Amino acid sequence: MTDTPGRRADTMPLSVDTAVPARPAYRAWVLGMLILVYTFNFVDRQIVGILAPAIKADLELSDTQLAWMGGVAFALFYTTLGLPVARLADRWSRTGVMTMALALWSAMTALSGLAQSFWQLFLARMGVGVGEAGGVAPAYALIADYFPSHQRARALAVYSLGIPLGGGLAVGVGGVLAETLDWRAAFLIVGLAGVAIAPLFRLTVREPARRDAPHPAPANADRPRTTPAKAEHSFGAVLALLRTKPSFWLLSLGAASASMVGYGLMFWLPSFFVRSFADTLPAFFAWAPAALVPADAGPVRLAGFFYGAILLVGGTIGVLAGGILADRLGRTDRAAYARVPAVAFLAILPALVIGLLTHTPAAAFAAFLVLQALSLTWLGPLLSAFQHLVPATMRATASALFLLINNLIGLALGNLLIGALSDALAARFGAESLRYAMLSGAGLYFVAALLLLWAAKHLPRDWRDPTN
Repeated sequence: MTDTPGRRADTMPLSVDTAVPARPAYRAWVLGMLILVYTFNFVDRQIVGILAPAIKADLELSDTQLAWMGGVAFALFYTTLGLPVARLADRWSRTGVMTMALALWSAMTALSGLAQSFWQLFLARMGVGVGEAGGVAPAYALIADYFPSHQRARALAVYSLGIPLGGGLAVGVGGVLAETLDWRAAFLIVGLAGVAIAPLFRLTVREPARRDAPHPAPANADRPRTTPAKAEHSFGAVLALLRTKPSFWLLSLGAASASMVGYGLMFWLPSFFVRSFADTLPAFFAWAPAALVPADAGPVRLAGFFYGAILLVGGTIGVLAGGILADRLGRTDRAAYARVPAVAFLAILPALVIGLLTHTPAAAFAAFLVLQALSLTWLGPLLSAFQHLVPATMRATASALFLLINNLIGLALGNLLIGALSDALAARFGAESLRYAMLSGAGLYFVAALLLLWAAKHLPRDWRDPTN
């Protein structure tokens, strides 16, 4: 990906490091490192899903307790600390904040493996949330400054590949580690791996200039030019600006509605496959070589491979397709950044119903593959749109506010409501209660689509793009 012809991005004034290269090769390296960090972000966040059956048996937990540990514990500080950490990133070094965040959440993931009770594990997962609060919003702002406007949806979509990559690795590798070692070793191994890459990120990813930041005007100038990256905007100023942008709130609530189902499915589907397909998954993998799927592979490992493949293949297709479509259609119609994911959310409903009601692994795999692709289509378009609603020095804060809304509603409530409903339905449906608990969330995708279509009406007016 290259800069717009005639735009000399590498000659723009840099506020932190004037040696930051703007060449495509270096931008590709930066994006690759951000994807790697985001992959670890989701590995450490989602590995709990595949480890949940073993944790539940070892610590004697209910589905509701699993949901508190896997969703609320993480989301509590991940969402509330995201804003102050983003304010720090807007005023200081985004790469520095991300390095410290990566080291902290990885260390707390490793500590999760030492937990001996529900509350110890709950506190460790809270620590993971504290660390991950600084891992995403600064990355959005970095990408917005490394890539010009017409490439941002694609760049953010490529960055968002960390979600299917991390989710797929979490359940695939986590399932193998849980079965061959135990759930504690899985936490320790993936946590220490994240600690190891923190120095590499800090040493190779430089702080770029902040695009479109206005400089105080010199005495002999008629108008301002560019500003230092540390130009400060109070949180009140960010909120005041966003109050004039209805599209921000509609996009955030639409994404949060979809995330209640999306995060809930990502956490609970591994347990669902173990409970509902344990007897049929061996036949589904009969074609696989013994080196990949041993004859004595248990249901946790098979469920990890099954769902890991869905996440990797379906998620990758959906993330990339959403970014490409939005950039292509958005050249002439900014509303496309909201309409593309809205259409995807409407198309999800049949796939969700088929996937949850079928008792055949092949049909479930096909349905969830389609669902996974459609459910992640929103990432590139919406994340790009958020970067165009505020100036550069407000981007990390605005992104953190979106993440607060999305994760406080989506991540915390999605896991918890499905877990609590599964416990409530257990007396009637037994091991199948989780199937019907997840099915109850289907209508939220329809709500999400309506909110995004409403946002599409406001987006062209709210969009700002003074310098790309």
